[in-house]
Amino acid sequence: MKKLLVATALVLSAALPAQAQVAPSAAEAAAYQGLHAAAHKGDLAALRQLIAAKADPNARDLYGRTPLHVATFARQREAIQLLAAAGADLNLLERDRYDTVTIASVADDEDTLRLLLSLGASAKQVTSRYDGTALIAAAHLGHDGVVKQLIAAGAPLDHVNNLHWTAVIESIVLGDGEARHQATLKALIDAKANLQLADRHGQTPLALARSRGYGAMVTLLEKAGAR
Repeated sequence: MKKLLVATALVLSAALPAQAQVAPSAAEAAAYQGLHAAAHKGDLAALRQLIAAKADPNARDLYGRTPLHVATFARQREAIQLLAAAGADLNLLERDRYDTVTIASVADDEDTLRLLLSLGASAKQVTSRYDGTALIAAAHLGHDGVVKQLIAAGAPLDHVNNLHWTAVIESIVLGDGEARHQATLKALIDAKANLQLADRHGQTPLALARSRGYGAMVTLLEKAGAR
């Protein structure tokens, strides 16, 4: 049974990133016009001109991306600031139900995430086809700095996605057990995440860490009182 659970997690670990948010392709970016083009390029003069002409800051491309989504993918932080000041909605979801906070979190883009949160973007939204959160996505990837930012911004620590996994569980079952995933788990423990919430098979985070031979994670969990 343990081998089956580990194999399932490994398959999901390989599949999940491939099914994550989709950045504009080179062809899409080349075809962009208006605010989408200016946001992708970080063309601040064009952005100001278009905003002054009352262009819609929440316009969508064929994938449901707004100029703000595009600027986030492109790490165009000054463009993000201009769009936010023009009334762009910081919390809209694109076609795959990703918001700017989750896009920056998955990209391990701490600077853009910090800016978005400072502008009022929410770390609490339910996003993606997995009904997850930015925190769960970042924990999956071991983006420990991002995880700490999201925790400080009030991200829900114990949200359970439709795979029946929390951020704590994803840091273990979709992680590699190494330093960044250990730091991610420690940040969640320090924030008082619930360590007893089990997966759909009844496996607790401690049992999952033990089954994978992640000794350092086992120690962290045991010291925190996990069972």
